[in-house]
Amino acid sequence: MAHTCEVRVPDPPNTPKRVVVDTVHGVKIEDPYRWLEDGLSAEVREWTHAQNARTNAVFRQLPERRQMAQRLLQLMSRDMVGSPVLRGGKLFFTKRIHGKNQPVLMVMEPPHLQDAKSSPRVLVDPNRASAEGIVALDWWHPSPDGSMLAYGLSERGDEWSVLHILDVATGELLPETIERARYAGVTWKPDNQGFYYGKYPKPGEVPPGEENYNRHIFFHKLGTDPENDPKVFGEGRPKEQSYGTSLSNDGKYLLLTVSHGWNSTDLFFRREDIPGAEFIPIVEGEDASFYGRIIGETLYMATNLEAPKYMVVAVDLNNPAMENWKTIIPESDDMTIDRIEFAKGHIIISGLRHAVSHMHIYTLDWKHVREVPLPTLGTVTGITASLDSSTFYFRFESFLIPPAIYRFGIDRDETPEVVLESATGVDPGLASLEQVFYHSKDGTRVPMFIVKRRGLDLSEKQPVPTVLSGYGGFNISRTPEYSPAILPWIEAGGIYASANLRGGSEYGEDWHRAGMLGNKQNVFDDFIYAGKYLIEKGYTDAEHLGILGRSNGGLLVGAALTQRPDLFRAVACGVPLLDMVRYHKFLIAYLWCSEYGDPDDPQAFKWLYAYSPYHNVKENVSYPATYIYTAESDTRVDPMHARKMTALLQDASSRTPSKGPILLTVEADAGHGVGKPLHKVVDEQANIWGFFAWQLGLELGQHAHGL
Repeated sequence: MAHTCEVRVPDPPNTPKRVVVDTVHGVKIEDPYRWLEDGLSAEVREWTHAQNARTNAVFRQLPERRQMAQRLLQLMSRDMVGSPVLRGGKLFFTKRIHGKNQPVLMVMEPPHLQDAKSSPRVLVDPNRASAEGIVALDWWHPSPDGSMLAYGLSERGDEWSVLHILDVATGELLPETIERARYAGVTWKPDNQGFYYGKYPKPGEVPPGEENYNRHIFFHKLGTDPENDPKVFGEGRPKEQSYGTSLSNDGKYLLLTVSHGWNSTDLFFRREDIPGAEFIPIVEGEDASFYGRIIGETLYMATNLEAPKYMVVAVDLNNPAMENWKTIIPESDDMTIDRIEFAKGHIIISGLRHAVSHMHIYTLDWKHVREVPLPTLGTVTGITASLDSSTFYFRFESFLIPPAIYRFGIDRDETPEVVLESATGVDPGLASLEQVFYHSKDGTRVPMFIVKRRGLDLSEKQPVPTVLSGYGGFNISRTPEYSPAILPWIEAGGIYASANLRGGSEYGEDWHRAGMLGNKQNVFDDFIYAGKYLIEKGYTDAEHLGILGRSNGGLLVGAALTQRPDLFRAVACGVPLLDMVRYHKFLIAYLWCSEYGDPDDPQAFKWLYAYSPYHNVKENVSYPATYIYTAESDTRVDPMHARKMTALLQDASSRTPSKGPILLTVEADAGHGVGKPLHKVVDEQANIWGFFAWQLGLELGQHAHGL
């Protein structure tokens, strides 16, 4: 049992109720903590400071938290390579280097690509810009020949990137910079003298709040004032649309992608060699997704149009009408395509089969060449190739296996060769990875990964402290990826489970749509039934089961704790959405209406209000111990969700005691999570896993198997 009696938990700070009553689509809604939405008010800041102090007072008493922090620092400080990009024979990649808070960007050049032991050089080191490690590298785009580099830096996790330009050979920075270049998506011209990019308006250029939207495409010519960059696309179109660009290999065609949320896109192209040429639609208005690359006069395009698991088609740009498209790789019954890349004369396909990566190679004239053997059950997290070479590179990882970059020659190699690897965290033989399948409430078969120490004996029917995680949304799959944060938990004898919920992309677009909009309750049911499976199969019981989720996953665990508070002992809820009636009014959240629904729409309001965690906290219910964490500089999910939910749960627990405390951390100088410095990541994860060890009763320090 968890030993809550050993820890003194101070009373929560006084939180006055100031009820605001709204009538939304005929429904009267009382909101007692509307005042906590204003994160700039002195009163809210004082309240937040008091909540942080209370949480810190609790965590300082936990030996589990201290032990977790020590082990996590060891594991997370080790070298780790990021995904590679091949340009002009140069391999660019990020790497977290021991002793640095932020990953650096490196390049490896010929002839070193043939020598895995060669030393690549550092191109961009954001650690030099901040002793505290709060400046992060958001994105980076080398030019086609690898001679120039555009990259974005931001501070405090706010992701509002400033674009910089670097000469790769000399390391010289060009004088011009571009602000508001979040998600810039730089596309270089073949002559390296300019690029297309995305940029948001500055505050004051548009009405208040609109600066979080209206991302348009511009063109920048090197050596000119970015303030005069011409706008290429976006003017007069809906504010929530997003745009991406790419050029054909010869620079003749510009491909433009228009994204409508996470389930449909339009594609346009124009001739770059004809001054004033207009964009011509390839596909527009279809409720499906399309992406690809132009090679010569042909667009090779992956789509889920009438193919939920995706197929690849060829489009002749001289005759792009849909009836002339040719299918070159048909939809598979058992694999969902998630990535395509192009090498010399070949298409490389990465896909998921029951949430596990597989990789296949085809010729451009539709013939299957081979499946690439992957090291183990895991995930391909990046592929890069060149049209000039039949050799390509990819990044691969699994739960216990840190990422490595592999090289594979289509015409010569039998197995991939490691080019760059991360430092080993633990012995891969420490734990077993099991994939199970269970049935959700409506009978849908759902996969789940379970990681536990080898030799962990479940036959004695003793429940094991277990943490279940999930996401279930935005067409994002949850596959076996390396996570140092879970390793101390596994080392100490705990179990970690990751469920592949509907709303993700594990089984294609049908799986995604079964968990979005009015089907969102399916995601919560999938998660709840994953917890029931773990209990029914003897892994754990309700007193030793915790749940973990962040962002959309924070919404997930928020719904689970309000719908089935009896099923879980502890909840860690990170940067969450929790007030689903008002979520769309804050920061960039209107972008997510295509996924969740717009509360201003009467039909969408009904399903949002039905599951909104903030509106489903009840009296006379004993809720799980809950740790909610968020950050002041989060520019995606407003911290108001975390503040209001904490206040509501603390108030409910003052009358019907919860199973443990309701705690809140609002971190300064941090955002949604991207670009968080190492020391802040360690603190955050130590809080989470120390909290779980405390509440679920996991004893630490007896089973360490670190290297």
